Amino acid sequence: MMRRLLTLAMFSAACAHGAARAADAYLFTYFIGNGEDGLHLAASRDGYRWDKLGQGRSFLKPEVGTARLMRDPCIVRGPDGTYHMVWTSGWKENNIGYASSRDLIHWSAQKELPVMAHEAGALNAWAPEIIYDDRRGEFLIFWASTVPGKFPQTDGSSEDKYNHRMYATTTKDFATFTPTRLFYDPGFSVIDATFVRANGKHYLLVKDETRSPPRKYLQVAGAPDLQGPFGTLSAPISAPGVWVEGPTAIQIGADVIVYYDAYMDKHYGALRSRDLMHWEDVSKQMHFPDEGTPQRMRHGTVIAVPEQLIERIRKAN
Repeated sequence: MMRRLLTLAMFSAACAHGAARAADAYLFTYFIGNGEDGLHLAASRDGYRWDKLGQGRSFLKPEVGTARLMRDPCIVRGPDGTYHMVWTSGWKENNIGYASSRDLIHWSAQKELPVMAHEAGALNAWAPEIIYDDRRGEFLIFWASTVPGKFPQTDGSSEDKYNHRMYATTTKDFATFTPTRLFYDPGFSVIDATFVRANGKHYLLVKDETRSPPRKYLQVAGAPDLQGPFGTLSAPISAPGVWVEGPTAIQIGADVIVYYDAYMDKHYGALRSRDLMHWEDVSKQMHFPDEGTPQRMRHGTVIAVPEQLIERIRKAN
């Protein structure tokens, strides 16, 4: 009995710390092109070799938003096993898209979430992310938006009229949402924030979107809680001079792997760390589907899923 209790305790601790179990597989949600045809999926057993599912077909075509796009798809598995996904539904819209699924094959009706409708003149709602906050029993959704005139000290630092900060809302049922609030302001134009839970701690990864002077790199900050407060940002973890976006991260064994879209060079890359302070470029160890073609992976999200789910998706095509 004592041995069984110890095993259960170790299993629970591994789940609480966000480390993927050996029996898990890994799923990558992504888009191609401009996001016109919707959701694409890739799978891996080790986090290094990724193969597209469904021969590269779309698993969900976008139906909401004026532009009808599905860019930056982010997915999380809720405590009841339901997968919830949010995405950028257009370049110049104040809403984001939402849908849910039990198997990633059959999906709910899509919803348009008007997350920035309350801000007159808001230019966008980009790269929404969703994560489950088990401390509060709710889902946290956060994204980048520009509200003209809101942060005059950094006006003109990004392309065109953009000057982004991170905003957020929470929900327990995807029917009612808390009022949108400013979530993260690091003092510069910031986009593509994402969380990773590693070694028992939360970390926030962000992209500095400053163009003048050019930055366009990734940084990381620790946090005791998903709601912050967020610690001091690290030095850039991505290579100087390489413009990247869309980080997504997961702990696999002792390693934390951060995947990113090197969009100017038109390829995917990856970094690896055990302490989130010292980073190694492992891009050459990765295999991503359709690299170097118009169907290449674009800004997505990686999560651990039961291996049986991947097999069901394979057999459905």
